[in-house]
Amino acid sequence: QVQLVESGGGLVQAGGSLRLSCAASGRTFRNYGLGWFRQAPGKEREFVGTIRWSDGNTYYADSVKGRFTISRDNAKNTVYLQMNSLKPEDTAVYYCAAHPPEIRIATLINYWGQGTQVTVSS
Repeated sequence: QVQLVESGGGLVQAGGSLRLSCAASGRTFRNYGLGWFRQAPGKEREFVGTIRWSDGNTYYADSVKGRFTISRDNAKNTVYLQMNSLKPEDTAVYYCAAHPPEIRIATLINYWGQGTQVTVSS
């Protein structure tokens, strides 16, 4: 079992930045990718990006490439999502998830954090 707790959401103006944190614990989380997903009202939960914990390799959705960066702090068992140049369309609840690195479909993932709201005003 993997436990995940997100923090860092809030309200920011377009063009601004936020950093989200996901603290992970559990016996096997180091064998997973730690991914970020987001869900806006009335929309599907969509993949944002992921980091493979074992080696730090990252993969991002096209919509956030060049703006968002995922990193990790091994000592704190924490993964971060640095979000720059935020746009109103980035507004969503952001979730972190533990998953086999190649599985990036939300309905196939079992381990989720509680979510944190990100709101970007125009």
